[in-house]
Amino acid sequence: MSIAQLVPTTSSRVSSRWLLLGSLALNLFFVGVAAAIAVRSPAPPSWDRNVFVRVERIAATLPPADADLLRGQIKVNRETIESAQTKYRIAQDTIRETLRQDPFDAGAMRAAMANTRAARQTFDQTIQGVFAGTASQMSPAGRHALADWPPGRKSASAQQ
Repeated sequence: MSIAQLVPTTSSRVSSRWLLLGSLALNLFFVGVAAAIAVRSPAPPSWDRNVFVRVERIAATLPPADADLLRGQIKVNRETIESAQTKYRIAQDTIRETLRQDPFDAGAMRAAMANTRAARQTFDQTIQGVFAGTASQMSPAGRHALADWPPGRKSASAQQ
């Protein structure tokens, strides 16, 4: 074996350097991705079950006077709305409890579902009554903003 065979050639040194550089770049990329995932904040929830949070989102899209009117009516009716919402949530929890029972009772499940439908209807009528009464006092711009909610949604008349 000669010394020429033991000493790496120039082309193998160059390819080794490129391999090392590529490996380093790939590792830095993965470290950057891991850091970005670790640092980024979680996305805000897109849906909140609480009606008061949703009403505040709606109010934020209304003209200021109409938003104040809506917030005021919600405040006046807060106790009634909270009561209806709580009864609806309790009825939903009853369905969950019925599903967990062993042995399962289909009749109890149907009764729980009927109670939940009634509670949901009461809740809907309560909140919709507040909105109907408030809308009758709003400006046309406020009513149009309600009709087009969520923002960016095209109205039916604009689609025709």
